[in-house]
Amino acid sequence: MSKSRSSIFALVAGLGLTVGLTGCETSDTHHSGSTTMADVDHHADHDHSHDAAPVTYDGRWPASRGGGMAWSSMAFPTGNASTSALGVEKGYPREVRLNQPFEYQIVVTNLTSTTLENVMVTDEPNGNMQLMESNPRGRIAASGLPTWEVGNMAPGETQTIRVSARATQEGTVGTCATVSYNSSLCSTVPVVAPKLALTKAAPAQVMACDPIVYNFEVTNTGTGTIDDVVITDELPAGLVGPNGQRTLTFNVGSLAAGQSAQRSATVTAERTGRFQNDASAAGGGLEVDSNSVSTVVVKPELTISKTCTERQFIGRPITYEITVTNTGDGDARNTVVTDTIPAGLQMMNASDGGRAQGGNIVWNVGTLAPNQSKTVTAQLMSPAAGTFRNTASANADCADVVTDGCQTLVTGIPAILLEVIDVEDPIQVGSQVTYVITVTNQGSAPDTNVQIVANLEANQSHVSSGGATNSNVTGRTITFAPIPSLAPKERAEFRIVVRADAAGDTRFKVTMTSDELNRPVEETEATNLYE
Repeated sequence: MSKSRSSIFALVAGLGLTVGLTGCETSDTHHSGSTTMADVDHHADHDHSHDAAPVTYDGRWPASRGGGMAWSSMAFPTGNASTSALGVEKGYPREVRLNQPFEYQIVVTNLTSTTLENVMVTDEPNGNMQLMESNPRGRIAASGLPTWEVGNMAPGETQTIRVSARATQEGTVGTCATVSYNSSLCSTVPVVAPKLALTKAAPAQVMACDPIVYNFEVTNTGTGTIDDVVITDELPAGLVGPNGQRTLTFNVGSLAAGQSAQRSATVTAERTGRFQNDASAAGGGLEVDSNSVSTVVVKPELTISKTCTERQFIGRPITYEITVTNTGDGDARNTVVTDTIPAGLQMMNASDGGRAQGGNIVWNVGTLAPNQSKTVTAQLMSPAAGTFRNTASANADCADVVTDGCQTLVTGIPAILLEVIDVEDPIQVGSQVTYVITVTNQGSAPDTNVQIVANLEANQSHVSSGGATNSNVTGRTITFAPIPSLAPKERAEFRIVVRADAAGDTRFKVTMTSDELNRPVEETEATNLYE
């Protein structure tokens, strides 16, 4: 055995294999014609650029191999390829000549579907054989045997070792190959770091009658999946969600890495003011708060003031002035002022584009900013007397309707005309003269309790009297009963017959009074009485 091993050493040294032993039997080595240990060390530094590339196992083992060589095979460790890990095939020439180099091959195949680690091939020659070189290179293991470290072999991978040798004696030569490997069962578990992010969006300002829309977006910004994600929003006091909810809840479900989900809700404000809060999201043992949002709820508040002419005559313009003011903190959009036209009044004109519409005067004012006012005017008239009250109103988007009214007394203008004439003039003493008294209402309103009183001078005496009302004679004074009402354009006539008792320049005097007259109206008629 010592001689055989020394021959292996020498031959392997000639191949450039790394020898891991010391104290070689140099006499045997020199006798066999092998290279020195120095040569072995030199070849050990040679690169592997000419090593054979791996070949993939195609599922058929052992393969049909030729090349004029005799092939043998074995599956390790069971001997059955279907239950073994490695398949080893060896190909030798059918015969070799003494002291002439020849080549044989060792083919190793991974028969499994997993990677085999640290594959190592050992091939022990008999005493009649000297190894010269190999591709890939090998080394002398601690056991003193030629060894090739194939390394890791992928599933189905094949590696071929080509060895050059020579026979040193007649007879037979050969080698015995063994293989070893490591296999491992590996399992991996992904390490993930899921992370929740939540954003909340809301309008900065809304009108009190408008809804507030909250938008939420929850995102898994980490790795891995987060299950049972829930968004929760505790509404601030003064806000209410659908069906009177004070807390908004959204069941999002699962979020994969990088996945987002959006939710929204509409809430309403029970009052004006500033409302601020944030929301939260939780799931998979994680919890996060959103950004804080703030919404200011504003509301316009309208006031209205209306003035009008308190007393006016028939046919004269009645002036109305209407002022609308926004005393709230929100814009009063689409502000409209409406003033009713009472029955019996007629529209004359209106400022600021006011127009008659369905028995009303309508002004489209537009938008009134907080603390802004707008004043409009209109003129109406009445063809008849009466008391007229009308009401103006103002409304705007999101504002309560406001109203105000005023009243106008429309009266006529009393205009009583008193006329007195004598039918004949001059009058001879002893004759009679007739005086005609005419009362005419030239105004636009009835005149009431119209009364006529006539006075005669000393040279006249009463003969008879009559007319619109009965008369009463006391001495030289004739008093007619009052006319209860004298309508506009109506006339009343009275006649008094007087006898001329003495000559003279006589004055027949008539006095008229009424409820509408502040002082009496007097009229005289001159009559010349002669002898």
